[in-house]
Amino acid sequence: MYLSQIDTVEKINKKVFLEKYYKPQKPVLIKNLAKTWDAYDKWNLDYIAQKAGDQSVDLYDNKPADPNKASDKPVARMKMREYIDLIKREPSDLRIFFFIITDKIPELLKNFSYPDLGFKYFKRIPTLFFGGSEARVLMHYDVDLADLLHFQFEGRKRVLLFPKDQGVYLYKVPLSVHTVYNLNYETPDVKLFPALKYASGFEIYMEPGDALFMPGGYWHFNRYLEPGFSMSLRSFPNSPRRLLNMLKEVFVIRYTDKILRKLFKQRWVNYKQRRAFVKSNKALEKKIND
Repeated sequence: MYLSQIDTVEKINKKVFLEKYYKPQKPVLIKNLAKTWDAYDKWNLDYIAQKAGDQSVDLYDNKPADPNKASDKPVARMKMREYIDLIKREPSDLRIFFFIITDKIPELLKNFSYPDLGFKYFKRIPTLFFGGSEARVLMHYDVDLADLLHFQFEGRKRVLLFPKDQGVYLYKVPLSVHTVYNLNYETPDVKLFPALKYASGFEIYMEPGDALFMPGGYWHFNRYLEPGFSMSLRSFPNSPRRLLNMLKEVFVIRYTDKILRKLFKQRWVNYKQRRAFVKSNKALEKKIND
């Protein structure tokens, strides 16, 4: 893979952000942005355990998604306090997905401010994600195509980012938001996935307090290097075209896949996997010829 260094800034104003990153849909890492909050000292695992320790949470592991299912069930369920104790005590691949602050820990809403960067946030769903030191989130893009401002708290994390048009080199599965289920992005097998050598993206190492602007539709792979958690602030589509694309992804592509999966079951799953290889191999052949 061609992995470039992402633009990294210590501070940024609204005008520069809009002109240089938001309008051209280019990612940027803003160092220590969260540390400007008055209540930043509360963004740690101990505080979360104190405020939400008795809440039961669904846990997921690193096992690839089952291609036969539209969505995977959690592998375990435990109290938040027990989960935090576990990931702080020993290596773990268990993670929490889409923990909505507004519903679960509304007092946290007082402990941060939405950065004034010029785009409109969807304030209903500021969302937390947790992971142990072995946890990873497989390559995908978000179906709602929202622009994200993604904050890291405690622990370090490695992120791979690719523009959406690089999906053809990542073995994108048709009518899906993910790549083929057996592709390991930590130790990729370029003999089995030769097109991957031509995927062009970014490699980012996030530290506590950092914020990553991730444009809508970008492919991303996350690997927790230490126990920690993060928060994503989402934005509304910034144009009629992007709104239409979002509606198409959510209501047309996703439901078409569900219907075909229900009708043809394993045959449809196998067909999509084969098509992913066919399309990526064609892109590879064209790339080599060019």
